[in-house]
Amino acid sequence: MLKINEIFFSIQGESTRAGLPTLFIRTSGCHLRCTYCDTTYAYHEGEKKNHNEIFKSIESYPTKFVCVTGGEPLLQPGIFSFLTELCNRGYDVSLETSGDISCKPVDSRVLKIIDIKTPDSGEFGKFHEDNLNIPGPTEYKFVICSEKDFTWSEDFCKKNHLERFTVLYSPSYLQVEPKWLAEKILHGKSYARLQLQLHKYIWNPNKRGV
Repeated sequence: MLKINEIFFSIQGESTRAGLPTLFIRTSGCHLRCTYCDTTYAYHEGEKKNHNEIFKSIESYPTKFVCVTGGEPLLQPGIFSFLTELCNRGYDVSLETSGDISCKPVDSRVLKIIDIKTPDSGEFGKFHEDNLNIPGPTEYKFVICSEKDFTWSEDFCKKNHLERFTVLYSPSYLQVEPKWLAEKILHGKSYARLQLQLHKYIWNPNKRGV
C-alpha cells in the first residue's frame, strides 16, 4: 500500500526531461519543511492505494514517462517495489527525492533527481552521503535562493566532483530572478544547467495537478 496525494498528466517542468508529457504520481507525507516548498498540501493529504489500484489509474494515460514525486516518496517502504514494478511494465521512470534518504535501494533503471538542500532552504545539511555514489542515472538539483546558495552549491559540486553528472540550478520562484541566476552561471563558468519550473510559467503557479 502507498499513500497517494494525487495522480495527474502534465508537462514535465523540471530536470533534463522538461517539456515531456509525463504522468505524475505524487505521494503523501514529508519530513522536511523547506522554505520554498510549493506542495505543502502533500504533507498530510492522501489516500492509501494498492499497486493494482494505482496502475488502473495510470494505464489510460498516453505516455510511458512516469515521475514519482512528493512529498517524499522514499518515506514509504512500499515505494521501492512499486518503482521496480513500473520499470518492469515498460515505463520510463524518474524519481524526485529530497536527498536525505539513501537512494541505493532504488531500482537502477530509475532516473534519480536528488535535491541537495542549500543554506537558505531551511533544511541545510540534510543529505545522505550514499547519494553521491549510487548506480544508474542520477541528476542533482540545487534550488538557489541567494548569492550564498549559489556560492555554496558551486563549492559542493567541485568538492564532490559532480561534473560527472547533470547538475541543475533552479531559481527559487519569485525569490530569485532567472536572469540573475543565468548570469551567475555564465560569469562563474559553472557547468550547472539552468532549470526553470516550466509548469509555473505555463499555468497559474498555485494550480494543482499540473
